[in-house]
Amino acid sequence: MVKDEKLELLHRIPLFSGLDKRQLLRLGQLTDEVDVADGRVLMREGQQGDELFIVIQGTLRVEREGQVIARRGPGEFVGEIALVDEGPRVATVVSDGPARLLVVGHHAFHTLMEEFPPIQLVVLRELARRVRHLDREEPH
Repeated sequence: MVKDEKLELLHRIPLFSGLDKRQLLRLGQLTDEVDVADGRVLMREGQQGDELFIVIQGTLRVEREGQVIARRGPGEFVGEIALVDEGPRVATVVSDGPARLLVVGHHAFHTLMEEFPPIQLVVLRELARRVRHLDREEPH
């Protein structure tokens, strides 16, 4: 993947959309690109997690309690909550065919926040927005 494409894809992720160019460049340096085979389990519901996956090519199947609840394609992502808190995964995610992904690990993400402390506020605002959105979608 060309560097500019990688940075543009990272910038489209809501969690990173508020980053300036220098911060985005640094995030790009800390991000890995991987190819995964069909059927590869990227995360399992209930297990600890520490990575964010961004789909470059292919499709990911998102399951909760054995039921498919969503699919994620190019430009979409999974795992943003565990990236921040390393908590248990809320769903299982499996590659639905071969896929190419960007991976942002917990350590890399926290390195970025240590180097650029204002990013923490950007991340908190985006997570709050996402929680508010989920809260409206799912009745309690």
